[in-house]
Amino acid sequence: MARWKTTLTPYLFLFPALSLLGLTVFWPALQAFYLSFTQYGYRLGGTPQWVGLANFRLLLQDQTFWQVLGNTLIYLVGVVPLLMMLPLALAILVNQKLRGMHWFRLAYYTPVIISMVVAGIAWKWLYAETGLLNQWLQMLLGDGALAQRLLPIPWLTSPHLALYSVMAVTVWKGLGYYMVIYLAGLQAIPGDLYEAAAIDGSDGLTKHWDITLPLMRPYLVLVGVISSISATKVFEEVYIMTSGGPLNSSKTVVYYVYERAIKDLDISYGCAIGLVLFLVIFSLSVVRLTLSNQGDVLGN
Repeated sequence: MARWKTTLTPYLFLFPALSLLGLTVFWPALQAFYLSFTQYGYRLGGTPQWVGLANFRLLLQDQTFWQVLGNTLIYLVGVVPLLMMLPLALAILVNQKLRGMHWFRLAYYTPVIISMVVAGIAWKWLYAETGLLNQWLQMLLGDGALAQRLLPIPWLTSPHLALYSVMAVTVWKGLGYYMVIYLAGLQAIPGDLYEAAAIDGSDGLTKHWDITLPLMRPYLVLVGVISSISATKVFEEVYIMTSGGPLNSSKTVVYYVYERAIKDLDISYGCAIGLVLFLVIFSLSVVRLTLSNQGDVLGN
C-alpha cells in the first residue's frame, strides 16, 4: 500500500494541471485535428461532414496560402538571426561591472513588459506618413531632391515595406527577453577563463569569439528555437498594425487561420491551415532537440 501511495502521489499533484491543460489545450487540439478533415463552418449548429483530404487538396491550390507561407518564412529568416545575435551583444554590454548598469538592463527589458497592443499602436503612429520617423528623416535630409523623392516613406502601406516594418517591431519587442536568457548564461561563465585567455593574448572582441560563443552554444540553440517558434506564430503585430495588408504582403499563417476560421467562418479550412502550421512548429522543435543532443555529445 505504501508503495502505491509513493507511485501515485506525483500524479495526484499533476492531476489539476493536466486536467486544465486537457480541457483548454489537448481536447481543443484534437477537435481541430478532426475538423480539418471535415466540412464545418458556415452553419455552426450543424454536424461536421467528413470530407477526408479535401481541405488539404484545396490548400495546395490556394495561392493566398502559399503567399502567406512565404511571408512567414521571410519573417522567420529575417527575425531569428537578429534575435539570436543582437540580444547576445546587449547581454555582453550590460554584463559589465559598471556603476548604473542595472538601469541599462531595465531600459532594454522595458519593451518586454509593454503590451503588444500598446506597442503596436505606438509603432503604427511612428510609422505614419506624418509620424515621427518620417519627420526625423525630413530633418536629416532637408528639402532637397532626395527628400522630395523618398518622403514620406509608406512604412505600413507599401507592399514592399509593410512586412519588414512589422518585423522590426518584433525584434524591438524581443530584444530584452532574449537578453535576459543570454545574461544568465554569461554570468555562469567563470571569470578565470577570460583571465587565462588574456594571458594567452585573447582579449577584447577576440575573447568573446574564443570563449563566450562556444560556451553560449546551448543558449544560442534555445533562443534560436524559441524565436523561430514565435516568428511562425506571429499575430498581434500584424493584426494591430497592418491587418495583413496591403495586398496580403504582411499576412502570416496564423493571421490567415484567424481570417478564414473566425472572420469567414470556414472553420474546417482554418483547422487544416493550423495543422500545417503545427507540423512546421513540430519540425522546428525536433531540430532543436537534435541540435541540443549533438551539442551535448560534442561537449562530452
